[in-house]
Amino acid sequence: MNLVTAQDYAWIRTSRLFRLAMESGYTLTLIRGRSPHEVLRAMEAEPRGTGQGTAGLIEADDAHRAEVDDYWDESYVAGAFSTLGENGDWTLVLGFDGGLGLAGACVETLSKGGRVVSHSTNGGKPMHFFHWFEDGELRTTFEGPSSRDGSTPDELVPLLREVGFPLTPEGEHDESAPDVYGKAAVLALTERLTGIRVTESLLQDATYALGLVPEQPAEEWTGLVIDITDAHGERLYREWTFEEIAAASDRARAQANAPVVITYNEPPAVGRSEHQTGE
Repeated sequence: MNLVTAQDYAWIRTSRLFRLAMESGYTLTLIRGRSPHEVLRAMEAEPRGTGQGTAGLIEADDAHRAEVDDYWDESYVAGAFSTLGENGDWTLVLGFDGGLGLAGACVETLSKGGRVVSHSTNGGKPMHFFHWFEDGELRTTFEGPSSRDGSTPDELVPLLREVGFPLTPEGEHDESAPDVYGKAAVLALTERLTGIRVTESLLQDATYALGLVPEQPAEEWTGLVIDITDAHGERLYREWTFEEIAAASDRARAQANAPVVITYNEPPAVGRSEHQTGE
């Protein structure tokens, strides 16, 4: 039985590789039963040969960014290699992609008949996401472990507690539980679901199949959701539809474009006589 916890991944706090990943933004995805080239094809990645270790992956990605020379361009070079995990071979995909992650439709396809586990960080003002897909279905996803979504959002609560997340048996934030480094706990959770121990040497020594992942087209949006849970477990949730936002924008635009009317209210003359006015 795999009893790995966040403590087993405490080393990432002092890892230069993970510091780079956290600062630049990354996505690490594990896919069961698919080869690296099959995964890169599903990502619509243009083959870019191979790279030796993370140094080769970073070099290829840096070279691509220098060619593009566009800060807003979201294409990137991903690296994939095979590794042995629970129930056979898995493919590990790593990209220093700013935390964009694999497209939802792509992950759903890759998880058909298998399992996909992914975690990411967007760098800068960091947001950390976790996704577990099973047989084409998003089972559990979260940014904060006490605010989960997916078709089975509570199925992983026992595992979340075991790896170190401060949760009650009901999956709520437990203020009495010791604090934990969330990224270490996510890596432990990922190992529980895949059987793969991610180490610095595993990432640095692998030979990656490289692929240039194109910039994804912007998705049409239908609404806006603000869902924030603070350190005390207090949640703020607000949702607006596209129509509500458009109506509010129209009202603000109309107010901004309305003509400005300035009126003067001249005070009445007090104590003024005709001879003082020259009349």
